[in-house]
Amino acid sequence: MIPELKYSEQGLIPAIIQDAGNNEVLMMAYMNQTSLERTIETGRTCFWSRSRQKYWMKGETSGNVQLVKEIRYDCDGDTLLVKVEQVGAGACHTGNRTCFYRNIDI
Repeated sequence: MIPELKYSEQGLIPAIIQDAGNNEVLMMAYMNQTSLERTIETGRTCFWSRSRQKYWMKGETSGNVQLVKEIRYDCDGDTLLVKVEQVGAGACHTGNRTCFYRNIDI
């Protein structure tokens, strides 16, 4: 059963995707209620693309799928943490393992 979550005015909730084995943050994307339901039903991450205005299953074209191991939500109910097994080269469309591969010098 999906708990009551706080979606944005656009019906979206941020989903942080984390490697279940080593806790590395792989990416952040958006889900709506339907994509969250699809994620739970299929055991693979499904997101809502804001730019393309359509659903997409991670890895549907690249083959780099994410097998869902656990889904958590924060204390405010407005952000998801999805722990996955990353299958394939990585999570980022650039070919990197994680989308967070760049640094800001401080």
